[in-house]
Amino acid sequence: MTPELRARYAEPHRRYHTATHIDDCLARLAEIADPGEAAQRVLTWAIWWHDAIYDPTRADNEAASAELARRDLPDLGASPAEVDEVARLILLTAGHSVAAGDRLGALMVSIDLSILGAAPAIYDAYAAAVRAEYAHVPAPAFRAGRSAVLQRFLAAPAIFAYPGFAARFEAAARANLARELATLT
Repeated sequence: MTPELRARYAEPHRRYHTATHIDDCLARLAEIADPGEAAQRVLTWAIWWHDAIYDPTRADNEAASAELARRDLPDLGASPAEVDEVARLILLTAGHSVAAGDRLGALMVSIDLSILGAAPAIYDAYAAAVRAEYAHVPAPAFRAGRSAVLQRFLAAPAIFAYPGFAARFEAAARANLARELATLT
């Protein structure tokens, strides 16, 4: 991708939301059996741009990232419809919920959340990196906020909207989230 985009993922305040996260997401996309050329193209752009703007002190990172994609993608040959779809997919990563039947949305949010179903040591490194990104938040406030996020995921009927990801990662994700939640309470 663009040098500017690569530089964004190397910003010094990032610990989890780095190029490694993007590489992991792209690897998950590559595991999807024939998503279709158009879907592959749009999802690849959405993955690259979904955390392009990342500042843990802001509440509008996804919206800002979507706007950056709207600015950048036409120069890379994206059609207006593709740009709109990429922006929509990026915005879905704010809440990680999708409407029934939204295949690309389900793929996007499931890919983004796949770290939740990683092996325990990898998940623990992810959780530590997230804490490092929020080092400016006092420990009691972080524990309360992070606990609320984890509880929301655990209360959902399914963490992963895409069936293949649910089958592969759901049980491990629930175990990881419950284990981390126990350390926070």
